[in-house]
Amino acid sequence: MAPADAAAPQEGRRSLRTLPKAHLHLHFTGSMRHETLVELADRHGVRLPDALRDSWPPHLTATDEKGWFRFQRLYDIARSVLRDEQDVRRLIRETAEDEAAEGSRWLEIQVDPSGYAGRFGGITPFTELVLDAVQEAARRTGVGIAVVIAANRTRHPLDARTLARLAAQYAGRGVVGFGLSNDERRGRAEEFARAFAIATRAGLASVPHGGELCGPDSVRGCLDALGATRIGHGVRAVEDPALLDRIAARGVPLEVCPASNVALGVYPDASAVPLRALFAAGVQIALGADDPLLFGVRLTGQYQIARELGFSDFELAELARMSVRASCAPSDVQAKILADIDAWLAGADTERPTAGSLAS
Repeated sequence: MAPADAAAPQEGRRSLRTLPKAHLHLHFTGSMRHETLVELADRHGVRLPDALRDSWPPHLTATDEKGWFRFQRLYDIARSVLRDEQDVRRLIRETAEDEAAEGSRWLEIQVDPSGYAGRFGGITPFTELVLDAVQEAARRTGVGIAVVIAANRTRHPLDARTLARLAAQYAGRGVVGFGLSNDERRGRAEEFARAFAIATRAGLASVPHGGELCGPDSVRGCLDALGATRIGHGVRAVEDPALLDRIAARGVPLEVCPASNVALGVYPDASAVPLRALFAAGVQIALGADDPLLFGVRLTGQYQIARELGFSDFELAELARMSVRASCAPSDVQAKILADIDAWLAGADTERPTAGSLAS
């Protein structure tokens, strides 16, 4: 007689694409498919540098300001190919399709409307376009999608307050959080406290970036000044054991993006990313792809990195559970995804949700 578990998938052999998960760290233009970038650039007469066309993905580093400037310049060029409503709708539709193919059941996509306002009639019309496109893509794919509006920390804090009021206006109508992104060396968290106060009063999650290019003080600023309920990156918190204990005790999730940490030169290779140390310390982790258009690795690839770092299927399932619990998804949606993660671990096939069943 065969052993009772003979039919169970071998350890490390379960498909990471079918592992149900939530994706909480994905930037708007950065989610674009490379082939879509090239096609839209050709259509609209945008000249792409070789790093975005034939030598893609680009070789990047951002550990100094010159390197970050190059990264930001490439991102800005990519953003410039979005010229009309159909371009925006296509980007969101294809992103949702890619998320569905990667097992993502819930997506929180981050966007700074001010970066697109000039071509789309202002920050409010652009936000409404994005929210409408998100609803349409969710219905088509069955992936629940919400929006995080993010301020740019290299711009004046007054601009952040304008965006916080915009985010507050759409709280409960597709916007679930308020973020802060761009070069964390050029804008201390404390300068944006009033903007985050506006957003949190409206019931939005506080989800600033911190602790990637800068060290533990950047993470501490997000916690103390911005009341962070989740932190984008935050990996440098491992350099301060007391801070790490505080994050774990308070249950503040970190959106960890291993491939981008390596691509930007924060760590020399994937083995140096402190994913295991964070996990062992009891920190809640939500793996994210950040900007796959520039880094070349989508969400499943982040889980593959974790597998290559020695995470078992049991631990990978727990990482997926953490991503779901850290999300702003409704409780019934979370419960369904968590049940499907258990089924994945047990080796059972899980059905893809029907279109619209997870959308909210």
